[in-house]
Amino acid sequence: MIDQLGALLSSPWVYALVTLSIMLDVFLPVLPSGVLLIAAATAGSAAGHAFAVFEILMLMLCAAAASCLGDFVAYRLARRGGRWLELRIERSRRLSVAKRQLGTVVSHGGGPLVVLARFAPGGRSIVSVAAGAGQRRLGDFLPWSALAGVTWAAYSVGLGYLGGQWLGASWLATALSCAALVAAGVFALRVIRHQRRPAPATAVAAIEPRTTQ
Repeated sequence: MIDQLGALLSSPWVYALVTLSIMLDVFLPVLPSGVLLIAAATAGSAAGHAFAVFEILMLMLCAAAASCLGDFVAYRLARRGGRWLELRIERSRRLSVAKRQLGTVVSHGGGPLVVLARFAPGGRSIVSVAAGAGQRRLGDFLPWSALAGVTWAAYSVGLGYLGGQWLGASWLATALSCAALVAAGVFALRVIRHQRRPAPATAVAAIEPRTTQ
């Protein structure tokens, strides 16, 4: 697959394939959009032609734009009463687990945790649908969604690029880059779980208003 992607990188098809995969990933989280993006970046970095850097930047731009657009579509559908999206989450064991793990992000519907949730398995779907179903303002959700898409795209493409420069267009380079992407997802979940821990009793008592005597 690496060799095929290397050949496709000089044509618009690889960008269309990556864009479509990432856009649909919000509705079908089983799609290997991250793996495809890393593989394409690995092949492009090892191609060795004059436009390799330009093509890598275009790949990053397509990935970030597709991520943001997919989030926006899921948000709008959920906001307009996309009950089938919520049912899909309830019926999917993977998404149900992700929803429990991302409780803080779902309850707040925005903020820096949205960026972290983009790296967590199923996090993108959960946050986008929850923000729409919870009637969050688009201005509160979309900027963080865009930042999450850019961060995820830059990290994924950067991993593929460095892997290709280090080990060439090989399965080993792609596998190591994908492992680093998974590690980022594990780290994101740990941070989110830490945020979900209840505040200590002393901290809660300190912020409670004191009653006047």
